[in-house]
Amino acid sequence: MPMTLEIITAERQVYSDEVDMVIAPGFDGQLGILPQHAPLMTMLKPGELTVRKGGEDMYVAVTGGFMEVLGNKVSVLADACERSDEIDEARALQAIQRAQERIANRTSEVELERALASIQRAQVRINLVRRRRPRSSQPPPGNLT
Repeated sequence: MPMTLEIITAERQVYSDEVDMVIAPGFDGQLGILPQHAPLMTMLKPGELTVRKGGEDMYVAVTGGFMEVLGNKVSVLADACERSDEIDEARALQAIQRAQERIANRTSEVELERALASIQRAQVRINLVRRRRPRSSQPPPGNLT
């Protein structure tokens, strides 16, 4: 018996369907949610959310938010998120470069915190797209481009 999963950001509904399992990046570690899970409300940290349906996995980069499990429904309210097939690796690399420049030229601790958060969000996206890329298109080991 599947459960309902909804992934929502302030801008859009990213996903809504019946699924078999959700693995989410909780603050205290990965959380595996199966149908009929006990009620739960937790914060999510930036990381990879895995959705399993019919033996197939879909991957979503989340930058934080909340997850609620109630009844047989999982609701993810994400600060921001992108499916692995939506991630533009070049854009994420540019975001890291811009954040590093902001760190070098910062004038306050707030600017430093924002730039570090930007780096963390971009790194989650890069890690996801690189891990989930088909093996034949992966760059050779040691190539960081």
